[in-house]
Amino acid sequence: MTTKPYAVGVDVGGTFTDIFVLNQETGEAGITKLPSTLDNQSRGLVEGIGRKIDDFGAIASVIHGTTTGTNALLERKGAVTGMITSAGFRDVLEMRRRDRPQTWGLRGDFTPVIRRDRRLEVAERTHADGTVVTAVDPEEVQAAARQLLEMGCASVVVFFVNSYANDANERAATEAVRAVWPNAYVTRATEILPEIREFERVSTAGLNAYLQPVVSSYMDRLDAGLAEHGFDGDLLIVQSNGGVMSVDTARAYPVRTALSGPAAGVRAAQAIAGAAGIGDIITCDLGGTSFDVSLIAGGEAALAAQTAIDFGLVVRTPMIEITTIGAGGGSIASIDAGGLLQVGPESAGSHPGPVCYGLGNDRPTLTDANLVLGRINADRPIGGTLDRLDVEAARAAVARSVGDPLGLSPEAAAEAILRVANAKMAGAIRLVSIERGYDPARFHAMPFGGGGSLHVGALIDDCGLKGALVPRYPGVTSALGCVVADMRHDRVRTVNRMLSELDADALGKEMQAVADELHALLDRAGVAFAGVEEVFELDMLYLGQTHTVAVPLAVPEGGLTAEAISEAFDAAYKAAFGRLLDGIPKRVMNLRVAVIGRRPPFDMTVFAPTDGRPAADCVIARRDVFVAGGWQQVPVYDRLALAVGAVVSGPCLLEQADTTIFVDPGLQARCDTFGNLILERQT
Repeated sequence: MTTKPYAVGVDVGGTFTDIFVLNQETGEAGITKLPSTLDNQSRGLVEGIGRKIDDFGAIASVIHGTTTGTNALLERKGAVTGMITSAGFRDVLEMRRRDRPQTWGLRGDFTPVIRRDRRLEVAERTHADGTVVTAVDPEEVQAAARQLLEMGCASVVVFFVNSYANDANERAATEAVRAVWPNAYVTRATEILPEIREFERVSTAGLNAYLQPVVSSYMDRLDAGLAEHGFDGDLLIVQSNGGVMSVDTARAYPVRTALSGPAAGVRAAQAIAGAAGIGDIITCDLGGTSFDVSLIAGGEAALAAQTAIDFGLVVRTPMIEITTIGAGGGSIASIDAGGLLQVGPESAGSHPGPVCYGLGNDRPTLTDANLVLGRINADRPIGGTLDRLDVEAARAAVARSVGDPLGLSPEAAAEAILRVANAKMAGAIRLVSIERGYDPARFHAMPFGGGGSLHVGALIDDCGLKGALVPRYPGVTSALGCVVADMRHDRVRTVNRMLSELDADALGKEMQAVADELHALLDRAGVAFAGVEEVFELDMLYLGQTHTVAVPLAVPEGGLTAEAISEAFDAAYKAAFGRLLDGIPKRVMNLRVAVIGRRPPFDMTVFAPTDGRPAADCVIARRDVFVAGGWQQVPVYDRLALAVGAVVSGPCLLEQADTTIFVDPGLQARCDTFGNLILERQT
């Protein structure tokens, strides 16, 4: 028996803070949801935990998915940052890849997070083969650092153009900067990304420096707030790759938290769907501000080598592939200059929130539209801070902003808002499925977030999905994902050699040495693991190509061979493109190593209904709902009271504390062994 029985997962979103509490001794789980305290997210986090646990000293670990870094990037609210770089290369960050916000647009602008006058050049030169031609002068570097401090910079990044081949100059310059810099916010580019391609390297490192003071300050407040309440367990942070890291690592590498919260939701979806025996899932996280979609095929989520958080803000670290659109519960509906109905991307967030919250917003949102149509119970708002939602105010706002301009009744206007939002969501689902070669008909959607379950029925029809799996607690799925996430560390190094010229055995030994370094990082975290796994990959391409293919690799005890690497590349390339380019030489660009500390498996039977009742005994009300152009009275079920095997047919509603589920006409929902609802077409 442990003296600290609780593990707590926390996901802080733009609208709500979600808490999942697991008693590891008894297997009991508890949830709570409250509005995010955007002025200081740690305050809402601590308050939410306090709603479920009186003694913070009984908490073994708090695992946190955070949007602090994401929001700072999207809102451009990072620190004042400076750069010290090679002479002639200060504009790499601004030139990017000469891409445009709209592919076919003639106009567009981009403002880098580091202003041009704060990007200072020093004399140094290293050739692409690693030869140091001009050694860096530490005194010149320190003079540049002092100049940046006079300009008000709180953080600095040191980036030299060919440091991936030899980082001696960059290391010397970084040491010189640290000797005069008044805080720890000094980022060395090759420490963040020791990889060829200077834009991706400077972008990732620059964003890390831009975020470091903001994220570190948040971590300090969080540490202090938890300690003040008696917490002395492990504080872990979810990374964008779906793994977790220590809070000290998060302070040093905040760029790894760029998609922290959504990644936790995908990890939870993997675990829930795996337990339910469903390997192909499209996650649909509908929160207050966005709709996040990711595809899990064969039980595995896809990892992307890089992503763009916003136009020009490129992060090249392993991340779960997540597509985000501005279609959340707080997304504002409006008529554009062309007379067309638009939903989002502007959001009312948690404050003032939707019109029905009564906190000052007068523009209708997706939540207001669902309320007008009777799909949300005005007397049971989620979050626990409002007594009732204002239906009449929502109805008036929908009529004023959408209905009157389009000549529609309030109900028809609200239904139009849903159709437009659903079309945007369906487009995101097609983007991650059809456009990547996957047939939606083999996938179940998994809706979560506060609003996902209200729209999933329409998405089944719009996208031709097989069905949907609604988790036991959809509104706090990302918080659950924090608890089930493994600890993971990734590293990449540039190789940049033709396969025919490569010493494969030496490469295998180098990859194993990198793995040993990552094992040491796991050991320093002081967390107990059920097992540790190593993952090896190479980025490879044919000579003359630009884009690489990820090649999974096993490093046998006897060592790597060029033949084994070639065969692995053939398999990966054929799987991606359907054919090989025989006779063209192959090139190895990068090696990638990940070490994953597997946490003890989460027992999903904790969600199994033990005292459920037949569906007929779970009806708690009947309510008028606007469906397919008219009002219908539909049954409302207590979702958590349903017994295993209970079936309900649409149209109907199922209510619980963290969400509402709408079962569309023609669909039925069945409660499975783990308390999930499986939505499928009626036979």
